[in-house]
Amino acid sequence: MEDSIIIAKFSDPRTKEEAFNALLEKYQQRIYWHIRRMVISHDDTDDVLQDVFIKVWRNLDKFRKDSQLYTWMYRIATNECITFLNRKKQRNNISLDNENSEYLANTLSSSSYFDGTEAQRKLQKALLTLPDKQRLVFNMKYFEDLKYDEISDILGTSVGALKASYHLAVKKIKLFLEQND
Repeated sequence: MEDSIIIAKFSDPRTKEEAFNALLEKYQQRIYWHIRRMVISHDDTDDVLQDVFIKVWRNLDKFRKDSQLYTWMYRIATNECITFLNRKKQRNNISLDNENSEYLANTLSSSSYFDGTEAQRKLQKALLTLPDKQRLVFNMKYFEDLKYDEISDILGTSVGALKASYHLAVKKIKLFLEQND
């Protein structure tokens, strides 16, 4: 179903639930993996995903259509990821240093939801060493194949800053992989 149809049906109380179900069917998996790459844990991802779709439900009728629906939802998901990670850091009084990165990597490795190859595990471990913003930019560019303009809309950051962030992330990942081979 086209986004414009989903939005139109959502504004009609008689078809609101049908529209929301179509929206879930269309975007839930993509949003899930965007969140999962940031928060790592399946259970945490489910919690954040639920928060995202609650916000979408509450605010879709206010969607201004000055961006694509997916970009708007992606921005909500990104903000929820950042909020979740910040809360988790404060609650546990931690930073994403090597010790916590190792914990997250072990969480990833032991997860029954991750069935990746050894190369994928190494890449995920390398990603966990990146600062949140660099990891977010890398994930959006590398895994989701978003254009810098789209990432700029989602994060509210200049294209130049995003390119620099991505370039630094790639260098750090290469270095990590070379040192841990």
